[in-house]
This record gives sequence, structure tokens and C-alpha cells, in this order.
Amino acid sequence: MSNDEYNRLIDDAFAKIPNLSMEKADFVIPKADGLTQGAKTVIRNIAAIADRARRKPEEIARYLSKELSAPASIAEQGLIISGKFSGDELDKRITKYFETYVICKECHKPDTHLESAKNGMYLVCEACGARYWVKNY
Repeated sequence: MSNDEYNRLIDDAFAKIPNLSMEKADFVIPKADGLTQGAKTVIRNIAAIADRARRKPEEIARYLSKELSAPASIAEQGLIISGKFSGDELDKRITKYFETYVICKECHKPDTHLESAKNGMYLVCEACGARYWVKNY
């Protein structure tokens, strides 16, 4: 096989591989619908965020509570966090949660779940089968 023929085969193979960045284009990390009420911040769309992440609202609440160093609780109106936090700060923390605990580092898809381990958790991708260790939150 000549180099030209080999290079043509390689080019053909790469042309058939789907563009991963285009595949994940339909997945958008949701923005927090935050509202400050006195000394508390309420994220009204915590259920929608949890649905998009395929996680329980309590798991995201626990993560945000630790990240923001503030107690948080789930109520009818949403996630109530003690303290005043801007929408940008909440969005930054939610994006970090998705990047760490939801989106696969290999194929960049959100089709994952968490499995408990002795000293942490494993992020397991249902799309490509990748498995990554992540720390507990």
C-alpha cells in the first residue's frame, strides 16, 4: 500500500466520524432562575435543572450547599439557599456541576449516571461506556 493510498483511507475514515461538538449542540446547560428574597436566594427551576441533569434535586442542592458554603433546602417554591447570590454566581456553580458530574469527559454527552464507590463516586457514561472517578460532594 502506498502512502497516498494510506492517506486517502485515513481521510475517508475521519470523514465518516461524527463531529462530537455538533452532536452535543442540542444539549444546553440550564440557567438558574434565581430570586433573592431578603437574606435568602430561591432557585425556582431546580426541578428543571435536575431533570436536565438526570439527577435528583437533593443531589444538586447538596452540591450547591457545599460550593456556596450555605445551607440549602428544597421547598415547594424551589431550592432555598441561605444568603444572597447573583444569577451569574449560581449559573457558574451549576455549569461546574454539569461539567464535573454530568457531562462525559470522553464523548461530551450528558448520558451519564453516578455509581457509589468507597472513597468517592464513578461517573459512568451510558453512551460510550467511559468510567471516571469523581469526588463526593
